[in-house]
Amino acid sequence: MILPLLIGIGSGLSLIVAIGAQNAFVLRQGIRREHVLPVVLICGVTDAMLELLGVAGIGLIVERAPVVLDVVRWGGVAFLIWYAWSAARRAMRPEVLVAGAGGETTLKKTVLACLAITYLNPHVYLDTMVLMGSIGNAQGDPARWWFVAGGAIASIGWFFLLGYGARALTRFFATPRSWRILDGVVAVTMLVIAARLAFGGIAG
Repeated sequence: MILPLLIGIGSGLSLIVAIGAQNAFVLRQGIRREHVLPVVLICGVTDAMLELLGVAGIGLIVERAPVVLDVVRWGGVAFLIWYAWSAARRAMRPEVLVAGAGGETTLKKTVLACLAITYLNPHVYLDTMVLMGSIGNAQGDPARWWFVAGGAIASIGWFFLLGYGARALTRFFATPRSWRILDGVVAVTMLVIAARLAFGGIAG
């Protein structure tokens, strides 16, 4: 069952290896070396869990429940706008952005922010439960479960690589100017995603 496993890995990577709110958050935590393990576990395990539910058939319910996705959609818009504003404020205060300096975010706040970024984005459900679920079920039994395993490997592996690989950039981000650039990019990314959710709907 190597082929469905590889298809799962390829499909998973094609969906998550892109600039987005979740990846930007993981990257920033990795560079700051703040609570990296819980963050990458939340992101990776959540993706794997949703892919499993999608292949198990729950994706059909999500696909046919636009009201639920609308609630998640507008909650996500509000949160992304708030997070973009927070990143913009950090970018305007470079004295607190130096890696290793004070102002470390608590584990509780980091986990809550990660959960919000992960679960208040309807694209997460569409990509993992609906799209990955559809591709997985097309593999038939028992290949679809190998597909899920491949998707889980892709998700967990990617977030660990992103979170811990970001440490290689620590030297570059040893200056306030570099953190100003990063948080500026994060702010713009969050606003763009929020705008797509607000004006483009969940299929954008």
